[in-house]
Amino acid sequence: MAGPARPLLAIVSLILLAGGILLQFFTILSGAVNSSPIDRFYFLQASTNNIENARNPSRWTFFAICGRDPTTGYNANCGNIVPALPFDPPRNFGTQENVPEQFIGTHTFYYLSRFMFAFYLVALFFAAIALVSGLLALCSRLGGYLSAMTTAVALFFQTLAAALLTAWVIKGRNAFRSGGFEANVGKYLLAFAWASMAAFFVATILFCLGGKLGGDRSSGVKRTRSTRSNRSRGSFIDTDSSRRVKDDYS
Repeated sequence: MAGPARPLLAIVSLILLAGGILLQFFTILSGAVNSSPIDRFYFLQASTNNIENARNPSRWTFFAICGRDPTTGYNANCGNIVPALPFDPPRNFGTQENVPEQFIGTHTFYYLSRFMFAFYLVALFFAAIALVSGLLALCSRLGGYLSAMTTAVALFFQTLAAALLTAWVIKGRNAFRSGGFEANVGKYLLAFAWASMAAFFVATILFCLGGKLGGDRSSGVKRTRSTRSNRSRGSFIDTDSSRRVKDDYS
């Protein structure tokens, strides 16, 4: 059963891994690509009409701060693409006036969002490596264990990125609301982050099972050969002892 089961597990793992990577790309391209369906995705939206230099509403994406198209409701009028764009309204808008006081005098949101950016890219890197090495899992135990290891690393960093993302988005929404601003979480990107984590988790388990099944098969073959060998030796011993008994009586 291990023969057909191993490639089947590897195929399912690769599909899950590819799905997780696709969701990662949807997240990472937000703000950098203004075409469907990427222009529907954002982390946090807040009404910032009383803040100077701010769009109304403002949407924080992976690479830019965007506005909202009143006709379609999608991202529009995005600002400059900024690598590792931090969520820090005083820094983003260049002013502290009318900005909720929870954002002033703290670097919590800044570091949460910056580390989230870095962990997302590291998770994508290892997930891509796992996708390539996963092809070896179709035909070898070593490929299965190697893919499980790289997927586990991607899972670790994706979990960190999803946790940090959830933290700054929820805290940022609450801070805006406490300051009298309307704010809501971008449900798609938050769901994508945790869905990628779940996909990597299941893929890691399946890759390990694929490697283990191969090991069980080989050990089973060894046990069978060992049993046959013992039986052959036993038959030889029984035959030899019976001959000795006959000689003694003769």
